Amino acid sequence: MVNKFYKNLADILIEGIKGFTLNTQNLLKRHKIVNPEILDLYFQKGQSIIGVLGHYNNWEWGSLSAATQLKHKIIALYKPLSNRHIDRFVRKIRARYGTTLASIYETSRTFEANVNKTVLFLLVADQSPSNVRKSYWIEFMGRNTPFLHGPEYHAKKNNLPVFYIDIQRIKRGYYEVEFSLLAENPDNLANGEITYRYAKRLEEQIRKNPSSWLWTHRRWKHERPD
Repeated sequence: MVNKFYKNLADILIEGIKGFTLNTQNLLKRHKIVNPEILDLYFQKGQSIIGVLGHYNNWEWGSLSAATQLKHKIIALYKPLSNRHIDRFVRKIRARYGTTLASIYETSRTFEANVNKTVLFLLVADQSPSNVRKSYWIEFMGRNTPFLHGPEYHAKKNNLPVFYIDIQRIKRGYYEVEFSLLAENPDNLANGEITYRYAKRLEEQIRKNPSSWLWTHRRWKHERPD
């Protein structure tokens, strides 16, 4: 499993670089959304939605491929790079396909400014949270684990449908992406339910193919507060 994990990690790093030069035709072949029509109804209603995914297989190409295959405007929340020149370059490359990158430090402002513009907000939601007191704590991979509160908070605040994004490697360098509904009306759900559903879907993915998940981001470094 360890060797497979490092092989997967090496693939993701190399593919991340390759993403800078992929043309649209190549991208559609290599990172194909198999059911884009599932989002059409929301687009026709002028409704924004949230897509949540994990650091599983090639999540990096998701912000590229979504803009080439979906009708919604794509805004991907990301952590800005410390080198501002490289950060500017990355944002420029993403914009080439139509995706807008927005800093995670301006998440609330981004939602407020764009929620009425028929947007798909993309959030990679399995990072270790910095504020464990605001986190949802869920039994995940056999351990009590904190999850970011942001995706659920913004879904409930704006009553936005939430979709899980499953990325599966078909062969080396080629992926299929599938959207599935996690929550249609977040307002009707108990606090923590959306995050719970997300965590269980992610866990299901990981258990099927553990080496495809990014184990290096220290998911269990926090202790639950009293």
